[in-house]
Amino acid sequence: MTTTVVVRRVAATPACSAADAWVVIADLVAPRGGGARQELDRVAGVATSLIAAEAMRNSPIVIHGVGPRLRLYCLYDEEAILGEGVSEDALPWCPTDGDWAMSFPCPAEDLPWVQKALARVSNRITARDQVELGPSGVQEQPAKANSQLGPVDVKAFLRP
Repeated sequence: MTTTVVVRRVAATPACSAADAWVVIADLVAPRGGGARQELDRVAGVATSLIAAEAMRNSPIVIHGVGPRLRLYCLYDEEAILGEGVSEDALPWCPTDGDWAMSFPCPAEDLPWVQKALARVSNRITARDQVELGPSGVQEQPAKANSQLGPVDVKAFLRP
């Protein structure tokens, strides 16, 4: 795959409940019945709370591992109702195959309890302050100019 970042936008409230939006996200990234899906199911309560708090409006859930980095946003209000920006199409790869990690955006005031709750049930799924662009613990490195793929436009890469 030559794409570095893939973005999906999932309809949330009021078009569907936060719990239903989480099911759509989990279905996109992990097949039912697998170990990764079980891990996603264990964090469903926290994920649903963050979707309901609209943490994913401007800051994505980020999944990295095999294949391109995946950014998942939720659409709310009129955007969710109209569905014009919704992109819930299946992915051509499974982002939770092999070694993967997921990072949830979280309002700063909720970050301590969310991080504790996630740490109790997962070592792959973490939370970061929603104003941060990348997953905590992962340093974004600019591409070297002599890369086979050429330099990376960091501003375009980080754009929602």
